Amino acid sequence: MKEWASGSRRLPASALFDSGLALAAAGVSTLLFTELMNVAQPTPPRGTLALGYALALLHTLSLVARRRFPGAVLAICVASGLAVAALGMPEILGIAILVAVYSVAAYGDRWVSLAGLAAAELGSAAVQLTPGRFQTPTVVSNGLVIGAAWLLGHFVRVRRDHIARLERTAELERTRAEQARRAVAEERLRLARELHDVVAHSISVIAVQSGVGAHVASTQPEEAAKALAAIEATSRAALTELRRLLGVLRQEGESQGDLAPVPGLADLDSLLAEVAKAGLGVRLRVEGTPSPLPAGVDLSAYRIVQEALTNVVKHAGPARAQVTIGYRDREVMVEVTDDGRGVTAPAGDGRARVGHGLIGMRERVQVFGGDLEAGPRPGGGYRVAARLPLTAEQP
Repeated sequence: MKEWASGSRRLPASALFDSGLALAAAGVSTLLFTELMNVAQPTPPRGTLALGYALALLHTLSLVARRRFPGAVLAICVASGLAVAALGMPEILGIAILVAVYSVAAYGDRWVSLAGLAAAELGSAAVQLTPGRFQTPTVVSNGLVIGAAWLLGHFVRVRRDHIARLERTAELERTRAEQARRAVAEERLRLARELHDVVAHSISVIAVQSGVGAHVASTQPEEAAKALAAIEATSRAALTELRRLLGVLRQEGESQGDLAPVPGLADLDSLLAEVAKAGLGVRLRVEGTPSPLPAGVDLSAYRIVQEALTNVVKHAGPARAQVTIGYRDREVMVEVTDDGRGVTAPAGDGRARVGHGLIGMRERVQVFGGDLEAGPRPGGGYRVAARLPLTAEQP
């Protein structure tokens, strides 16, 4: 019983619709057959009545399979209708034959569809030509209605085939685009390896030549000059190759603005202006005397502020933030605080979730041997504080 119930839940909606349609058509046909038989023959023989009911049910219940076997269903409908007419019973050709004609046009092969239309037209005409039933207007009107049902099914099939072709074309385009992206990624990986080889080879040559130059600088100036010339040539060649490979590796469609100098703490004003456009009020405070920073430290400090403010915009809700930059003799301090709702609910093990942003900040700080603190503030909100030494600490 459980397996049957499980299978019934997976029954397609089209099958349920066809089953309901067949049952409804069967009910209408049997009622109509009963009424017409009572009018034509008040006390018909039981055998005749049973045969009539059987033909009516055969004529209509076959619609259950109209999508899977449209040609066979139409043949059954036509044959049962002709049998009813040949036995002199009341006509039961009606909505069922129209549904069958529509189905053979919508779901059958081309030649099966045309043959079904011809069979339905001839069957309808044959029924009307039986003694006592011939009426020219009825023959013509029935033929037109059957033709209209076939045309409707034909248009539905044409539209379905068109949609299927469009979907196949779209799938092919997606597959082709994915293959192109995969090929580009593989080529970029190959170029990255080539870039690594170029840099490693050039640095090795420069190291060797600089060692030779330092060794002979005082005793053999000419050899030292040759070493310096070799270093210059190798450096220029390496830079040329780097530019070429990096130009290929640059993302497709990347604007020339991406070639601008990397940002630093001097660009915080523009960053805060952009954040303010997102609806976050930010205040900047500078402690100590601003001084030039190493490029890597300057960039990392800027990125930490940028990521922290991005997290505030995404997760803190309505809030205000403060950015504090502290310049020290041997380090620079970066702190970003807000008064928003803080972090989301903790993970299943009770620890607060750590996103990719915090992981990236920690990696930037660890490169310079610094420290990072991130967590909820006692009075509400969130705090991110980083210490970046101006000289990398030695292990």
